[in-house]
Amino acid sequence: MNRRSVASVIILTLITFGIYAIVWFVKSKDEMVKQGADIPTAWLMLVPIASIYWMWKWAGGVEHVTKGKSAQAINFILVFLLGLIGMAIIQSTFNKEIDEGAQLPMARVA
Repeated sequence: MNRRSVASVIILTLITFGIYAIVWFVKSKDEMVKQGADIPTAWLMLVPIASIYWMWKWAGGVEHVTKGKSAQAINFILVFLLGLIGMAIIQSTFNKEIDEGAQLPMARVA
């Protein structure tokens, strides 16, 4: 996962009238798939009913990447109902996961 500023996610989404939100979803999906999450193609975001299914699978990917610290149902509610605020909360969660991964102790080589 890439570390992104929560403020930049909010500001860029507002400045681009929501276009950056789509870019953010696609990029985060690609990063989660690289870590083993099962998320279908982002093209499903453009299909009205399929977009809900895609968002549910994306929320499951967030749960997978955070190792269960952030539940799929909560992630779905955050992005589906709260929109921009939910995106900011989830990006903050991603950043915490990145920080925790960076703090893992390194093995000593003798």
